[in-house]
Amino acid sequence: MTKSTDSLDVLTEQVARFAAERDWDQFHNPKNLAMAVAAEAGELLEHFQWLTPRQAESLSKKEREDVALECADVLLYLLRLCDRLGIDLASAARRKLVLNARKYPVEKSRGRATKYNKL
Repeated sequence: MTKSTDSLDVLTEQVARFAAERDWDQFHNPKNLAMAVAAEAGELLEHFQWLTPRQAESLSKKEREDVALECADVLLYLLRLCDRLGIDLASAARRKLVLNARKYPVEKSRGRATKYNKL
């Protein structure tokens, strides 16, 4: 699958335009958007609640589509939050990967789910 390097920027612009057309900027303050991210993440979790790990990996086509739409909700609100705060999410994610690589060196963390401060 080919991904555009500016796909997050394009998506962020589309979400901003969608909100502006509906005059929703007045509601899209950082607090409300952070709460919306959390709420949508909770809706995502509902799809996996009470499933075994095997069941969670074997979702039906319909269930996968429902999960995809919940993931999209989380992403869209997260992009909107970052846009309102002037955060470049892709850049922040790249910085976080570098920090995580330092916290979780391969030689100490490979095959382990141990938190970095206990490695």
